[in-house]
Amino acid sequence: QVQLVESGGGLVQAGGSLRLSCAASGNIFSIVTMGWYRQAPGKQRELAAHIRSGGNTDYADSVKGRFTISRDNAKNTVYLQMNSLKPEDTAVYYCNIEYYDGSYYRTYWGQGTQVTVSS
Repeated sequence: QVQLVESGGGLVQAGGSLRLSCAASGNIFSIVTMGWYRQAPGKQRELAAHIRSGGNTDYADSVKGRFTISRDNAKNTVYLQMNSLKPEDTAVYYCNIEYYDGSYYRTYWGQGTQVTVSS
């Protein structure tokens, strides 16, 4: 069993900031990648940012320069600092991990946290 506890979503005005957190626990031997995906109404889920165990990061072009992903390996926690938010950032943000349970590599999704940016 794996649990992902997401927090930090909410309502913010355009130009504001939010910080998302996602803490993983459970039957996890090691985490390979931690990331945040987002899904806006009527659109497909897309990658916002992810970070590998060595610290390498990838960002969607639409968030580069505004969002920063980081992780605390000791706490199995990933953060997404979102600055200069735009109305088009409005979406449900989902935490995702790729991990090794000692036998297999698996992926797991969080429940999602709503981010709403008003104009």
